Amino acid sequence: MRDRTTSGSPFEEQFGFSRAIREGNRIIVAGTGPIEDDGQTTAGGAAEQAARCCTLIVKAIEALGGNARDVVRTRMFLTEIDEQGAVGEVHARFFGEARPAATMVGVATLCRPEWLVEIEAEAVVGNA
Repeated sequence: MRDRTTSGSPFEEQFGFSRAIREGNRIIVAGTGPIEDDGQTTAGGAAEQAARCCTLIVKAIEALGGNARDVVRTRMFLTEIDEQGAVGEVHARFFGEARPAATMVGVATLCRPEWLVEIEAEAVVGNA
């Protein structure tokens, strides 16, 4: 049985996707941009935006019965690769205990021009 959760992002309904899906003990979290509850982009630089992405990711995982320690894979997309240190520090704050396999890549652009970072994650519940 497949369970889903939403973060309320306007893109979820518009583009026809879920924030996260749980299939068995696996939770897959879609690419998560720095979206506030009102639909606006998180203010600040890459670190602030990464923290918002990670907050939304952990919230989605928790809604499906997991936690940050269950994360086994993350992918981080940055429009300013020079911000890798700041984004990496945020990643460590949220997922350092789990130490997931992680990828960080530089990209030309994301869904909104003001987005500096987008992050996706996968978790295996009970993995910790």
